[in-house]
Amino acid sequence: MEKIPLTRAGFAKIDAELKHLKTVERPAIIAAISEARAHGDLSENAEYHSAKEKQSFIEGRIKELEGVIGLADVIDPSKMSGSIKFGATVKLVDEDTDEEKTYQIVGEYEADIEAGRLNIKSPLARALIGKDEGDSVEVRTPGGEKSYEILSVSYS
Repeated sequence: MEKIPLTRAGFAKIDAELKHLKTVERPAIIAAISEARAHGDLSENAEYHSAKEKQSFIEGRIKELEGVIGLADVIDPSKMSGSIKFGATVKLVDEDTDEEKTYQIVGEYEADIEAGRLNIKSPLARALIGKDEGDSVEVRTPGGEKSYEILSVSYS
């Protein structure tokens, strides 16, 4: 199987979610199922069916996170430098609107565009990989062609 690149922060977040699911959510849902069972007839017990559904979701998420952690390739961006690669924090300016944006290039499991974490498989990240400060990149987005100038690249 293919390794999954993660930053240290991304790995820590996934690991914390897994621990929370195993130590808090799983025991709580088991208790909820037991309580719903005590109410009698399970065929018409909405609480029981709801709890079982939630249990199924939690168990599925635990399996998914365990798989990610098992395949994780934790990369420390602070030990990198040079042209843009995984883990880089890149400050860009849109050449059409002069709007500045800052993104960190991360793996798909920790990507969150609202928080400035850009999936390495996204069109913008793929266009940025290998470029340097001062370079311009052309990116085909769903909204059309975009041009960006790279203002700075850092690894922290």
